[in-house]
Amino acid sequence: MTWFTGDVRAVVLSDTHLRDDGARRLPDPVYTSLRDADVVLHCGDVVEHGLLDELATFAPVHAVLGNNDVALRGALPERLLVELAGVRVGMVHDSGTTKGRAARVRRLFPDCAIVLFGHSHAPVDDEGVDGQRLFNPGSPTQRRMQAHASFGVLDLVDGRVTQHRIVILD
Repeated sequence: MTWFTGDVRAVVLSDTHLRDDGARRLPDPVYTSLRDADVVLHCGDVVEHGLLDELATFAPVHAVLGNNDVALRGALPERLLVELAGVRVGMVHDSGTTKGRAARVRRLFPDCAIVLFGHSHAPVDDEGVDGQRLFNPGSPTQRRMQAHASFGVLDLVDGRVTQHRIVILD
């Protein structure tokens, strides 16, 4: 578990699918948000290590292993727990199907106020079991069947998530 104290702004990413060849990059609004980040949380499908190095130039990075992160096996955990401003945050790439997700995530991370996940590329910002927040930022680079690409921003203060928002990219 990692501890960050004080007010914390987290930029939340998932499913970026960026290769180290530099052919593609994150959209400019993501970089703008990264400039104000205290921490970056990546929910998997980073694909290669270069993006993690780049994100670390903005803020400390915590990431979990996604199903497409073959090159990162052994370097990233499948699940992670971090504490930010007194808020316990759980991270996993694939939270499973929508049906039963809230209860399943609660069992995986019973002490977490918020659980971050990815995999589907579909943004989610819902309340789960006993008020636990379920948060998928979507993907800033591959919208798939979504109308827009997206990423997330969380503000955490004094043991509370004070802001949780999905940022829609045009």
